[in-house]
Amino acid sequence: MESASSTIIDDLQKQGLASLGFFYCDFRDDDKKELRGLVSSLLVQLCEYSDTYFAILSDFYSSDKRRRRNPSDDGLIGCLKAILKHPGQAPVFVIIDGLDECPNTSGMPSAREKVLMFVENLVNLGLRDLHICITSRPEADITNILNPLHFRTIILHKEIGQQQDIINYVKSVVNTDLAMKRWRAADKELVIKELTTKAQGM
Repeated sequence: MESASSTIIDDLQKQGLASLGFFYCDFRDDDKKELRGLVSSLLVQLCEYSDTYFAILSDFYSSDKRRRRNPSDDGLIGCLKAILKHPGQAPVFVIIDGLDECPNTSGMPSAREKVLMFVENLVNLGLRDLHICITSRPEADITNILNPLHFRTIILHKEIGQQQDIINYVKSVVNTDLAMKRWRAADKELVIKELTTKAQGM
């Protein structure tokens, strides 16, 4: 998945005339597993592409400071929507990598549910210049929300290229690691077979 995400980002950056916001969900980092961290990161990244976007964000914070020290999640989302809806701007690409890393165990709604509702909200804006790419394990709660939104789904672990990349990586580690290099050939083959079979495309 990480390799696929990097390829997508590289391709988008080569296009030049587009704004790109990338967010990697990480359950080990509190700021990278919550909706607030996602929206804040997208705002900062998109504002680097456009003076107009920066002005919208600056005006938002200027007015919001008079009422409260920290803006609400809804306020940040409203600001992001204002940026995305601004006419005459270049296409915007939003990449959310590893959505399944958002926890789905506590809270009503949970952190993952909040992110899914946010994505659903963005899609329902119907903005033709907004493009969203999400990578994730196909967990039921995620597919239940995304499938009705007509996302085009690519199952990487079933792709021949993905499987071959995993095999190549495992072989490389086994054949270059100082300890493993001294193993018998049969043991190396067994490790390679077991790891690539049980990797399940990840």
